[in-house]
Amino acid sequence: MTHPYENLPAEAYWASGVTRRAPMSLPGLYAPRFAITQKTRIATAGSCFAAHINRYLRMAGCDVLDAEPAPAAMPDATAKRFGYRQFSGRYGNIYTARQMRQLLDEVADGAADPGLIWENRGRFRDALRPRIEPEGLETAQDVLLHRDYHLERTSQMLQNAEVFIFTLGLTEGWQDIQTGRVFPICPGVAGGQFDPTQHQFVNFRYGDVLADLQAIHQTLRRFNPAMQLLLTVSPVPLTATAAGQHVLSATSHSKATLRAAVGDYVASTAQADYFPSYEIITTQAAGGPFFAPNQRSVTPQGIEQVMEIFFASHGLVEQPAPPHAPDSASETSETSDDDICDDVLLEA
Repeated sequence: MTHPYENLPAEAYWASGVTRRAPMSLPGLYAPRFAITQKTRIATAGSCFAAHINRYLRMAGCDVLDAEPAPAAMPDATAKRFGYRQFSGRYGNIYTARQMRQLLDEVADGAADPGLIWENRGRFRDALRPRIEPEGLETAQDVLLHRDYHLERTSQMLQNAEVFIFTLGLTEGWQDIQTGRVFPICPGVAGGQFDPTQHQFVNFRYGDVLADLQAIHQTLRRFNPAMQLLLTVSPVPLTATAAGQHVLSATSHSKATLRAAVGDYVASTAQADYFPSYEIITTQAAGGPFFAPNQRSVTPQGIEQVMEIFFASHGLVEQPAPPHAPDSASETSETSDDDICDDVLLEA
């Protein structure tokens, strides 16, 4: 008798694809649909984990676009604090597909929403990226001027991008009831005031995420019709959940939802691809060494393993760190991650 499971490649079977392999020696785990070279113009965005991808691509000599470069003399620690050099724009952490969708819509429209400004103790913040200016700005008009510049520069960057790498982190979020706009962090945590009559919790479902991914790619193609989309899912668990369940269950639900939606979207178009950073870090094949003692932050060794597989698959070779890249393992430590992750404040 014959059947479809005869004579499949080694990676199709758990025994030959995982059990009999050395830890994390997994040929065929990632087979790129489209090439990425050092000359490919790349844009990055997403959750905290995306900042690591951005940094390693720069170290490999890739052409990672930067819509808003930091002043040349600004030290790395200061640049990070003000949201420079983390992604291809100073948009801060983008955790959900809905956040990414609304940012791209705003960039395409070219107009900042004057209603999304938070005021605390006489200082003003952009509600859609509240930690970009750590001390806030002097006036609401200053916030609008900063955001208009941000949108203009992001638009110019996207017109030049050939590949957009987006790392999805969460399904949970908080939104403005009147406008439906989603915030990167719950109001009142990093600015603003929480008001249950104005703000509501949302946990995006599979259909929501899939529709958002479709809209994201469609809008990206408004900037460049040939734009290719590379999706990843962050392996970092939720810091806290407002879904009324244990954070472990909430994390499993969120990541499963994201992974399923990403998989189905990639299956629907040849212009999108998925890189399995989530699987590399979380799989039992790794033997569990890639999380820090808090069982949440990814270790430098884990990040190195992820990018090593990515580079090998695309024929890229990591280069010595450029002047503005972290030059020691301490700069990729748990503390360093906390500096750029908005959701860490939920535990504060």
